[in-house]
Amino acid sequence: MSELMPKYGENRAITGGQYDKFLAVKCINGTFVGQRKENVLSFKGIPYVGQQPVGPLRWKAPAAFTPDSGVYEAYHYGKSPVQSPGDPASLYPMGEDCLTLNLWKADDAATGKPVVVWIYGGAFEVGGTTDPQYDCHNLVQEFPDVIFVTVNYRVSFLGFFHLAHLADGKDYQDAPNLGLMDQMMALRWVRENIAAFGGDPENVTIWGESAGGASCALLPLVKGSHQYFHRAIIQSGSPSQTRSPEQAIVCTDKVLEALGCKTVADLMQVSAEKLAEVWTGLYGFFQKLGIRTFPERDGVYLPLDTWKAYEDGAAKDIEFLQGCNKDEMNTFLGVVGKDVWNAWADARLEEKLAQLTDKEKDLVKSYCADIPGERCEATVRIAGQIMFIAPQIRLSEAQAKAGGKSYTYYYTVESAVPMIKSGHASELSVVFNHPEFTDFTGRAIDETFCKAMRRMWIQFARTGRPSPEWPLYDSKDKQVMVLDEFDIHPAKESELKIVDWDRTLFLTRYYML
Repeated sequence: MSELMPKYGENRAITGGQYDKFLAVKCINGTFVGQRKENVLSFKGIPYVGQQPVGPLRWKAPAAFTPDSGVYEAYHYGKSPVQSPGDPASLYPMGEDCLTLNLWKADDAATGKPVVVWIYGGAFEVGGTTDPQYDCHNLVQEFPDVIFVTVNYRVSFLGFFHLAHLADGKDYQDAPNLGLMDQMMALRWVRENIAAFGGDPENVTIWGESAGGASCALLPLVKGSHQYFHRAIIQSGSPSQTRSPEQAIVCTDKVLEALGCKTVADLMQVSAEKLAEVWTGLYGFFQKLGIRTFPERDGVYLPLDTWKAYEDGAAKDIEFLQGCNKDEMNTFLGVVGKDVWNAWADARLEEKLAQLTDKEKDLVKSYCADIPGERCEATVRIAGQIMFIAPQIRLSEAQAKAGGKSYTYYYTVESAVPMIKSGHASELSVVFNHPEFTDFTGRAIDETFCKAMRRMWIQFARTGRPSPEWPLYDSKDKQVMVLDEFDIHPAKESELKIVDWDRTLFLTRYYML
């Protein structure tokens, strides 16, 4: 994919008044001049903070944007967040000064358009808006009445890093949840500036997959967040994708030991590049399949019990379209291979079992024993249940019981890539209308199906209902929409057996692996 990455450029201030006024939009923090391609206008690399989180602002909450009368190019993406290598975003220049967003709209003067804000995935470890799959040009061509925004946020050791337990850490209480705080600041920018682009600040949908989906499930639990968005599209993400302060501290202390640091002051002297190098050796997503980094249930920014918050109705006024893929963890198996997968899965399952009662251990072992085939077939199934599938169904249950609305899907389209099946992230090229990206699909997906799926996503963003045929999930019938390549249809969960209600659903009480 490296040859597909856009050439890096740096947006500059425009002086002397020499720019195309028809491509310029005045915002609170500056006038931004975009580019026109065919019938689509793009604005890239717009900062949504007053100061970038560099120097003394490292591990600090995002600084609010401030009024600016300057005029600036919005031609190029901003830098990718600092991260371990492997993700397409890491092929683009990275930096701590990465808090920017991008916007695509049709070249027209219409106003009051629905707004969709994309939050990328990557296990809270990797990712960035520079991934060419997230370019929204094709979506605007297909849906010119919608404005699309993509948001960069801090990941990994700069976005989710517990520091408060250190001797000089009392001023870094926000550090474990900075990535979410970045997303919130971007949403504030959208609310206060989107009307200038023709968008409706009262019709904003957040949309994400994996860690981005988890973000969209956690943001509704942040105090004051509901003024910034009204709907959420959650692909393979849930309130389970969090960790406790104790789990976060273990990760921080291992990094400190590897670096020979003891305080935040020590860490401040370490370059972002060195931090990335050490992190990669310990927890690198593509190197170690780390999956240790999550937002923190600190009891301040996020509830200590996110499930209870949902069950108590914390998000009942947010409309959800959310779901999972049939073979979620098969993508990881297919990417890393059986040997790496077996070593990782066996170790993680041992960790998980150690948290359980003897009765619960027997239930998990019983579930795994019923999966035919090699050992990896059982572990990939139980890991998929723990990380994505059971939490997705529990989220539907929680929303329904609290009086909220959840339209739930079950994606079953299979990849041509060995072992991936209907795996994690295999639907991204479909929803972004980028059929040229076949890394996870290995083939072209039926065009009629792809268009139908995108129409449901966008109709939900417009109106709060994806289609007349899609029933709301309720606790009685538990109906979901099966996204089958040649037969999109509603069905009861009891017919599909998405989750094992006795042997896997209870695992969501223990949050992530």
